Amino acid sequence: MILQRDGRTANWLGSAAARKLLPEGWLSGPMPWVIAIMMFLMVLSAAAGLALSFAARDLDRTLAGQITIQVVDADAVRRDQAATAIVAAVRPMPDVIGVERIGDAQITELLRPWLGAGLADNDLPVPAMIDVRFAPGGKGGIDRVRATVMRITPHGRVDEHGQWLAPLAGLLAALRWLAGVLVLLMATAAAFTVVLAARAALNTHQATIDVMHHLGSTDGQIARLFQRRIALDALFGGLVGLALAALVILIVGRRIVEVGSGLLGALALPPLAWGILLLLPLAGTLLAMLAARFTILTALKARL
Repeated sequence: MILQRDGRTANWLGSAAARKLLPEGWLSGPMPWVIAIMMFLMVLSAAAGLALSFAARDLDRTLAGQITIQVVDADAVRRDQAATAIVAAVRPMPDVIGVERIGDAQITELLRPWLGAGLADNDLPVPAMIDVRFAPGGKGGIDRVRATVMRITPHGRVDEHGQWLAPLAGLLAALRWLAGVLVLLMATAAAFTVVLAARAALNTHQATIDVMHHLGSTDGQIARLFQRRIALDALFGGLVGLALAALVILIVGRRIVEVGSGLLGALALPPLAWGILLLLPLAGTLLAMLAARFTILTALKARL
């Protein structure tokens, strides 16, 4: 006798006895491990993209608002007079938050690796260099500083740090896009894996599904049983992939710290980035549930 669809049937489908009709187990099939591999690659790609994004932001904030003024003049007295006049004229300008004259001794130390100890210690003429820092959003003051320098001395030159940063910023942007594309590809591959697993499970348990239909189960109720099993597998695989990726990120981060490079040090992940990475397994589980539900419902309707 066929049971009618009522509240008792729905309660039975939500019970542990009904879930035993579809064997569950995190180690019972390849799907959790495939998803773990996908999540591992996805987290690494997302971490790379986030690190590049934060590094580009920090570099732009640090270097884009800075310029270096050079006074290249063989006459040391005239050079020093011009440098002193530039410092006095630039310091009170709006948006200027710092002006620093670099001493000749510092410049000599910077030239020593290139010229050698003998040449660097000689009385070679070196340019006067002045570092100027602007407040955030104060890039418009660069033109005023340049006009002031040209008015004081024809031997002055203004170098914007942002110009040197532009090629690097373009590279970082391209790498960020590449990381984003890789994340989308991994998510798509994981969704296709779930679709294949859902279809395989549907074919394997076809007889059980027919019995459940005769007992009054709806397609939605049956789909919930499948999507629960797939969600558990996806969550397990996602957490395993996240743990392995986090281990790799920590090891690489420690190596970067040991290198001691300022540019590489900017690639460290802030707490916000770690928070985003921790959400990836949850997002992957939600994606797996939706893909499984859509696949099961579509297949069941096609068989009616």
